[in-house]
Amino acid sequence: MTTTAGESVSDADFLEIAEPFRREIIAHCYRMMGSHHDAEDLAQETFLRAWRGYAKFDHRSSVRTWLHKIATNTCLTALQSSQRRPLPSGLGGDAFDPTDDLLQNHEVPWLEPYAGTVDEITPGDDADPAYVVGARESVRLAFIAALQHLPERQRAVLILRDVLQWRAAEVADTIGVTTATVNSLLQRAREQLKTARPQAESGSSDSSVLDDEAKRELLARYVSAFERYDVDAIAEMFTDKAIWEMPPFTGWYQGPEAIGTLIRKNCPAEKAGDQILLPTVANGQPAFGLYMREPDGVHRPFQLQVLDIDPQAKKVGYVVAFFSDTLEEDFARFGLPATPYDAPTRTAPNPWH
Repeated sequence: MTTTAGESVSDADFLEIAEPFRREIIAHCYRMMGSHHDAEDLAQETFLRAWRGYAKFDHRSSVRTWLHKIATNTCLTALQSSQRRPLPSGLGGDAFDPTDDLLQNHEVPWLEPYAGTVDEITPGDDADPAYVVGARESVRLAFIAALQHLPERQRAVLILRDVLQWRAAEVADTIGVTTATVNSLLQRAREQLKTARPQAESGSSDSSVLDDEAKRELLARYVSAFERYDVDAIAEMFTDKAIWEMPPFTGWYQGPEAIGTLIRKNCPAEKAGDQILLPTVANGQPAFGLYMREPDGVHRPFQLQVLDIDPQAKKVGYVVAFFSDTLEEDFARFGLPATPYDAPTRTAPNPWH
């Protein structure tokens, strides 16, 4: 269905036109905001603005491009009155001593994980392969955390140029600056990203370069180590420079020994069976909902772990273990049940491929 500028459109017709792009717009807003909740709200605001302005849409660009322009400016407006969303490693300073007491800060608007698979945010089977790869990499947790260090206009320019692969002139038109300014903002953004956060083991962190069997075997060993509460085996899963952090706790920890010490000192588990891990996907990466046995004997949501795998070392290079006051709600958003007893059997299809 097509319409011309000035032609009215019904609610149903507009939804037919715009709805196929909703997941892309949510992902775009997530890259800008670092919050899945904010992204959903701002995507809704984007669609409302688009519906109100559709009669003036001149169709010189595609509907997808038009919606991304609206979403970008909606997010830029929201960022003027919001704080950046870091991870603990983004607050500055060296890695923490795992023997120190844990400190929480609920005043920081922490970065949130993204629910959903990367296939939901790519345009389709006929999309440019370079765009698909860029879209997948651009929701990875480390990239989203790095974006939080950028001023809002630099962030918008980098996303539009490097992720969506727009021309500089298109970006300039979207955010109301000159092409020269876009090029300058992009250069500064790229330079700042190089030093945005502490680095885990060098090399690609894209676990997709591991074949499916190797990935399954690695993640199965990871689950087994936690469920047996074998801290030595857990520590052995990590690369020498692996990073572990767990907002809203303010510390971040580096290396297998530090991670093992942290778990021994602070994990409420005491024996095999106290923890159950169920697989999910967050930011297009392998993730687990960890359920902890409570004093009444029932396993309940405890943390959501998002993993980066170092394919060269065939070990885990980075984990963010998210805690939250609304874990049951968060688990549901990631397709995880309220208790692990309600989950499908472990022979269910693997969600990571």
